[in-house]
Amino acid sequence: MPFSHHSHSGQFCRHASGTLEEVVLEAIRRGFEVYGLTEHVPRYRLDDLYPEEAGLSPDFLMQQFTDFLNEAHRLKSVYASQITLLVGLETEFITDDDLENLNALLNQHSGRIEYVVGSIHHVNGIPIDLDHASFERALHSFTITDVVAEMNTTGKGRMDKFLAAYFDAHYQLLQRFRPEIIAHLDLCRLYNPELRFSEFPNAWNKLTRNVKFAIDYGAFFEVNAAALRKSWRTSYPGEDVAALILDLGGRFALSDDSHGPHRVGENYPQMRDYLRRLGIQELWYLTRTPAGTPFERGLSPTRVPGNWWEHEFWKRCTPSDQA
Repeated sequence: MPFSHHSHSGQFCRHASGTLEEVVLEAIRRGFEVYGLTEHVPRYRLDDLYPEEAGLSPDFLMQQFTDFLNEAHRLKSVYASQITLLVGLETEFITDDDLENLNALLNQHSGRIEYVVGSIHHVNGIPIDLDHASFERALHSFTITDVVAEMNTTGKGRMDKFLAAYFDAHYQLLQRFRPEIIAHLDLCRLYNPELRFSEFPNAWNKLTRNVKFAIDYGAFFEVNAAALRKSWRTSYPGEDVAALILDLGGRFALSDDSHGPHRVGENYPQMRDYLRRLGIQELWYLTRTPAGTPFERGLSPTRVPGNWWEHEFWKRCTPSDQA
């Protein structure tokens, strides 16, 4: 579909490439109708900066985010006749301070931040998607004395504790900010795509709790194409989580999670095939047009009319066209 709710540019994200305007122009070229611009919120401690941000300061990142909002709204106006650009942010939750600062940021830029992409990238203050070594460090931050004794013999105790902590952090984020888009919900198994949450009862119960809570306030669950470029056979979320969301009546929206113009719309045909395999009959997107019950930040949920898989967009979006 010609919609994406989650993207980044090298202009405002050091692990991406290209300018924000180049991302927008590529989205227009590829036939997107609605495209979300959602850079990461600033991090507020030097310890939390990524390797590519060496030499920067938290104050620099705060100004960079303000610069992003200014540029995103400029582009929204310049290209309004060609594409609907939505301006949002992607969350971070490393310590409780991040939630306090996010609250302040949303208040400071009220009306300019149109929606929130709710993401968790850290467990116990350690990145889980930076690289495999960092993931292992986060996993092993749960010592043997922390794990449930009866699970130790199966070797699953530490992982269950890790997953539970991830979903507890996610629940805190949902409760406080009610993000419109639930991003890559199962990022916690990035390096273990065959892991099944049902084998970890404590984690599964917390995941189910989170999904129910998000459904109750109307969130969209992002189907995120980025997993397909990271050696997954599916988009995020994987089949078990997608089935849970579907069974509980959740609503799905698409994202490319592009990190530069060369990633715009990447792997959308494969994502379409995955959704068809799952039997997903409805897709949704965010709009400024009043429809249904609007979210608290003002955007409205809109269902893609008709059979989404028959949209003209798919005829232009072929595997051979991918970067």
